Amino acid sequence: MIDTQRLERIVADAAQLGFGQWPGAGHAVETWEKSPGNPVCAADLSVDAFLRRELSALLPAAGWLSEETVDEPQRLDKSLIWLVDPIDGTRDFIRGRPGWCVSVALISEGRPLLGMLAAPARGEFWKAEAGKGSSLNGNRLKASTRGSLEGARVPADSLAKVDRILESVAKPNSIALRVAMVASDAADLVTTLRWGFEWDIAAAALIAREAGAAVTDAFGKPLAYNKRNPRAFGLLVSAPAIHADAQAHVAERAATLVER
Repeated sequence: MIDTQRLERIVADAAQLGFGQWPGAGHAVETWEKSPGNPVCAADLSVDAFLRRELSALLPAAGWLSEETVDEPQRLDKSLIWLVDPIDGTRDFIRGRPGWCVSVALISEGRPLLGMLAAPARGEFWKAEAGKGSSLNGNRLKASTRGSLEGARVPADSLAKVDRILESVAKPNSIALRVAMVASDAADLVTTLRWGFEWDIAAAALIAREAGAAVTDAFGKPLAYNKRNPRAFGLLVSAPAIHADAQAHVAERAATLVER
C-alpha cells in the first residue's frame, strides 16, 4: 500500500520548488519554446527531475509518463504508472500569475487511483483517492449540481457566439485547475475541443469525478490512461445533469475538428 502522506509531502515539496522560481514571487526564471507557441521554463525541468527521483523512490515498480520527459515505451508493460505535469499552466507561471499547479496522478491498470494538485501561489492543495472522495485543503468537495446548461458557469476568457448561453468565470491557465473548479462548485462546466495529453488531466479528472462530476472526452466516452498514444480529443467535465446537453452542444464542432 502506498504511503499517501509521504506522497502529499513530495507533491507539496515539488510545488514549493516551483514557487521558489515563480516570477510572481519576485524570482527570475529562464524560459524558451519547445516548439512555436509551446513555452517551457527551467522550473518545469527542475520540478520534473525532483518528482521523478522522489516518486520512483516511493514506488519503484511504477512506470513514468511526464510532459517534460521523453516517453519510455516500457511504461506500457507496467500495471502502475505515474502521470506527471510538473508545471501545468506554464504560461501563467511565466507571467507571474497564480493559475498554475503541480499535477501528479498514480494510474493503476489504466484508471486513476490517486490524484493531487498543488497550487502554492493560490494556497491550494487538492487530492483524491478512487472510491474515497476528494478534498481541497482538507475540506471534502461536492461538485456542481446545476440542472440546466443555459447559464452554466465555464472558466473562459471570452465566449464564442454559439456559447453565449453560458456564463464565463475567471479562468486559470492550468486546465487541471479549471477542472478542479467543477469539483469545488466554482464552475459548472469545462470543455476543450483539441488534442490533449493524459498528464494534463489525470489528477484533476479523478478529483472532479470523486466530487461527483461527470467526466468524459469531448464525445462522451470514458477517459483511459497509459495508452500507447497518450492523447485524447477533448475533455468534458460538468455537473452530471447537464453533461448530455453539453456534449450535444459541442458534438458538431468536435466531429469537425477531430477530422482535421
